[in-house]
Amino acid sequence: MRLEKLRQEVCDANLQLNKSGLVLFTWGNVSGYEPDEKLVVIKPSGISYDELTPDLLTIVNLEGKIVEGELNPSTDTPTHLELYKAFPGIGGIAHTHSTYATVWAQLCKELPCYGTTHADFFYGAVPVTRQLTAAEVKDNYEQNTGKVIVELFKERNPLEMPAVLVANHGPFTWGANPAKSVENSIVLEEVSKTALWTKDLIEIDKSIPDYLLDKHYLRKHGSGAYYGQK
Repeated sequence: MRLEKLRQEVCDANLQLNKSGLVLFTWGNVSGYEPDEKLVVIKPSGISYDELTPDLLTIVNLEGKIVEGELNPSTDTPTHLELYKAFPGIGGIAHTHSTYATVWAQLCKELPCYGTTHADFFYGAVPVTRQLTAAEVKDNYEQNTGKVIVELFKERNPLEMPAVLVANHGPFTWGANPAKSVENSIVLEEVSKTALWTKDLIEIDKSIPDYLLDKHYLRKHGSGAYYGQK
């Protein structure tokens, strides 16, 4: 069986996504990327999390062709593939329809950075994509979903902003590995919730000051980071 270590990581990440309460039924998926072989391990379409084991995962190449596995990959696979091809350095992607992040996506509004919890993980407001056109939805919908995310990130660093809200749809997050992508999904849902409450309680939007955003993001990320153990 190919990519056994990555299979286990992807399986564990999918189970963690379910355990976290961010997905219902068979909604959502996590994938992992092996850059040396340019292969993606992803949850199969419509498979219950209760049934999921590493050997059931599907392996595809960057063109979407099944390399190993008997089950159809997630219907969101083309979206994942567009991100892996466009964002060097990411090794895992998670997609959910978690309640609060999806509220922001359905509003077609970016998620403001109101406080330091948000700033610890996302360097500024989490962006929202443009709405897909009717033609983009009709043909190659899932691939076009990935393309509008990539389009949005032409002027952004996906390693500094490992999350996006797809308009009218829901969130995608990514990270260095599958586990990190799920962690970012969990954090995104929490800050989406607190931001919604914050927005309801203030008369005008007031994002975190830039100097405080820089302090909290950069103490965890980059060459000068000092959070945690070396």
